[in-house]
Amino acid sequence: MSDVIGGSGPELKRVMGPGLLLLFVVGDILGTGIYALTGKVANEVGGAVWVPFLVAFLVALITGMSYLELVTKYPHAAGAALYTHKAFGIQFLTFMVAFAVMSSGITSASTASRAFAANFAEAFDLDIGTGAAVTVTALVFIAAVAAINLRGVSESVKLNVLLTCVELTGLLIVIAIGCWALGVGDGDFGRIVEFDTGERTAVGGVVVATTLAFYAMVGFEDSVNMAEECKEPSRIFPKVLFVGLTITGLGYVLVSISAIALVPAEQLGQGDTPLLKVVEIGAPAFPTYIFAYITMFAVANSALINMLMASRLMYGMARQGVLPRPFGRVHETRRTPYIAIVFTTLLALGLIVLVGEVPELGGTTALLLLAVFTVVNIAVLVLRRDHVTHEHFHTPTALPVLGALTCGFLVTPFTDRNIEQYVIAGVLLAIGIALCGVNYLAIRSMRAQPLATEPPAK
Repeated sequence: MSDVIGGSGPELKRVMGPGLLLLFVVGDILGTGIYALTGKVANEVGGAVWVPFLVAFLVALITGMSYLELVTKYPHAAGAALYTHKAFGIQFLTFMVAFAVMSSGITSASTASRAFAANFAEAFDLDIGTGAAVTVTALVFIAAVAAINLRGVSESVKLNVLLTCVELTGLLIVIAIGCWALGVGDGDFGRIVEFDTGERTAVGGVVVATTLAFYAMVGFEDSVNMAEECKEPSRIFPKVLFVGLTITGLGYVLVSISAIALVPAEQLGQGDTPLLKVVEIGAPAFPTYIFAYITMFAVANSALINMLMASRLMYGMARQGVLPRPFGRVHETRRTPYIAIVFTTLLALGLIVLVGEVPELGGTTALLLLAVFTVVNIAVLVLRRDHVTHEHFHTPTALPVLGALTCGFLVTPFTDRNIEQYVIAGVLLAIGIALCGVNYLAIRSMRAQPLATEPPAK
């Protein structure tokens, strides 16, 4: 496991300046969360749907400051696993953090597949309901993502720019429609201060809704894995990550305000295409199929990125010797980690069939990453004793303390989080522990075998 923090060989090419890094950060955060979960957040908090998104942004910003200190102090790929290993040196903890990140990619892709299926039906005007047909569509979609992944995907910065622009366009359309409604007096902006949290208090409703809304803010943590491909990462990362988080956080708040002003909370919370309802009601003349295509594109991109990350992380752990060696095999012609791709795809397919619900899959993604963020915030404080020779960003001590407490609290059952999310996360992590155990026993068995000797000469 110690090899996870370094190695010999040629370095990655540093091609990303501040502009391209900003587009990567924004593009990685944008996607399924805001497109699929806005209505589910409204179900928990009512008209004040923007409040959980604002709280989620603040929590992400605090944790982002911790990531900034660590990535500028240790400008290498590997992210949370690297920081955990340096801070604690416990191989099992490092493995669990890495596997939790990988599992979050699978649950996130499964969330995206359900959202894709719902928007696919809207785009092609198909009446497939919310049951088996949606599940089958989601399964076919994940299988298609796996096929692309197996074939090999050349991810260039130019493609990321295009994807980011398309995703951002969809959100700008919703914001523009909301501004238009405000100008002509069609929207009811009085709803944005109405709390409807059922039997919970307003604070309790916001906490529950934040555990969902936080899913929309994840993705910024992936940018630290680009540190070795950035020009002067210790200098450009602080400003870029802060600006990227602010752009997406502000955008999400404006989108949620526009959505609730045009669509009542009870209607917004029905189905998996909340923003499409906003376009249909706020701008009836707008060709809604275009927005459905944009949404499909956004969630498809999220799914592909997440499945790429999950399969490559599993491949990397196998190459480091902490997962069974077959997961590290590469296809001879396609040069892709085909066994890792197939395994992560099977896990995603299983989640779609057995869980299916977007809120639980999205909530599980947030749960796994909040647990990782808790460890990262603590790692910042532990690594203050490790001094480096170059200058780096230094976050105020109060922020990682607050980040660890906040993220740690949002992981606990005190948030009234659905128990199913703990079950899903527990099963995924148990699979990781089982694989790690199988690998340990295999290595131990190989070491115990006597060396072969030549038979005596006759």
